[in-house]
Amino acid sequence: MSTILITGGLGFIGHRVSACLEAQGHDVVIVDTQTDYGVIPQSELSWIMDERRSLIATTNIYSIDVADSGGINYVMRRHRPQTVIHLASFPRQKVVNANPQLGARTMSEGLLNLLESSTSHEVDRFVYVSSSMVYGDFSDQVGEWSHCVPQGQYGILKLAGEWLVYDYHRRGCFDHCIIRPSAVYGPRDVEDRVVSRFLLAAMRGETLRVRGADEALDFSYVDDVAAGIAAAAIHDQSRNRTFNITRGRSRTLLEAAELAVRIAGQGRIEVLDRDLAFPSRGSLNISAAQHCWGYAPRVDIEQGFQKYHDWLANSLYRSPKTVS
Repeated sequence: MSTILITGGLGFIGHRVSACLEAQGHDVVIVDTQTDYGVIPQSELSWIMDERRSLIATTNIYSIDVADSGGINYVMRRHRPQTVIHLASFPRQKVVNANPQLGARTMSEGLLNLLESSTSHEVDRFVYVSSSMVYGDFSDQVGEWSHCVPQGQYGILKLAGEWLVYDYHRRGCFDHCIIRPSAVYGPRDVEDRVVSRFLLAAMRGETLRVRGADEALDFSYVDDVAAGIAAAAIHDQSRNRTFNITRGRSRTLLEAAELAVRIAGQGRIEVLDRDLAFPSRGSLNISAAQHCWGYAPRVDIEQGFQKYHDWLANSLYRSPKTVS
């Protein structure tokens, strides 16, 4: 088995990737600043991090900013990972828009530090977790071959990151793999994403505000996405390729809100105009990952929302709070 360095390894997706790889016998090293990006209260962040850590065995956890070249090189020298999975990033477009300079520092300078350190420490494979936001506007079944026209700084920075990773591969530095997930949700996420907001509003008997009834997302359960990333990091056939890792089926925001209300048994829905800050999206074609290593997401949206609801019902999020 190999040593795998995971940046953002205590993040929402990262902690599940870490646990998945540990279960397969790999030695996992985590770099994670455990920051809230100014989105959630520190008290909330602390108990979520405690829950995430409880699922991970490794004690090799470093609170180092990926933009800190000295810190990254120290971890690389000490552990000599064969594979790097780069998940550390500003979490989504809204957060980047609120602080574009810091977002660019983390998503560009931090990536460059990792690429340079991976090259000098002879990493074998670099896995870059990008986003479906690189596609910009798209309809159902967009594939990895599709032209990318991102809208907004988050998608632009993610696509630029893909090209940086590819350029290092082109120069013979290491093999690479690029992952494009979409609308990931599930337990131990913060409450600032669409599924979290819908479920919590319904559970509190509040209003679910749907910004564009016909807008669609490929809602993907976190365990399925984490398993896909872990598989892509270790399978030989995934080298030097790009993969959509999602559920592979879209649902409208109105359908998602209706499901949340049905599961919670309460709540009301208000339909508003589409949020023009975000591109229109649909489902992603996952056939490349299916054919490459048999990627098969197991959790459909009904099961996933129920699992997430059940976790929320026993979490600190259950207390009343305004959600919009």
